[in-house]
Amino acid sequence: MGFLNNLFSIDMLIYRFPAIVLALTIHEYSHGRVAYAFGDPTAKNAGRLTLNPLMHLDVIGTLMLLVFQFGWAKPVPVNPYFFQGDRRKKVMYVSVAGPLSNLLQAIIVAILLSLLVHFLPPRNNPFSIWFTNFLQYLILINIVLAVFNLLPVPPLDGSKILAGILPERYAYIIYQLERYGFIILIIAMFLGVFSAIISPVVYFIFHAIMGLVGL
Repeated sequence: MGFLNNLFSIDMLIYRFPAIVLALTIHEYSHGRVAYAFGDPTAKNAGRLTLNPLMHLDVIGTLMLLVFQFGWAKPVPVNPYFFQGDRRKKVMYVSVAGPLSNLLQAIIVAILLSLLVHFLPPRNNPFSIWFTNFLQYLILINIVLAVFNLLPVPPLDGSKILAGILPERYAYIIYQLERYGFIILIIAMFLGVFSAIISPVVYFIFHAIMGLVGL
């Protein structure tokens, strides 16, 4: 689609910010909601069990997403000591909730976009053009967030998912690396490592979803 060719143009900023806000908010809310379902009230007590984006946005992380397509929100606080049973597994489920919410959001928005295009073709007015492009970017940014967060690099969700799968002795090593995770992420971003790894996966999933809904 022509939309992808103009992805990094300045004009796309009018689609990026609202899409990023929505995608990040639902991502973090999903973490908190699943943790709360497992008995952890930490996110709720911190005022983070909400769809109010102001409670979730991180200034630097949001700017990174706007400029580099990779970024983050303020992590929802989770205290696994409230969990009953296998805590590592439940931490894994809480971690899965964020990327899964983004993928589900991408699919739902793609279905909505397909219905609009096929049954209510956008008229040639600024709002219709903005809304159509916004929905396309919302699909893309949700896929970016899902794939990026599934990387097994601390403190991303993927590292906690991997820790929940591996034997405990290896999971301990992953948790110990978390203190260096932010530095690793920043260096990898500026070296373009993540872009080289993630971009092909993101575009494959994007085209697959658009193809499934007939776009």
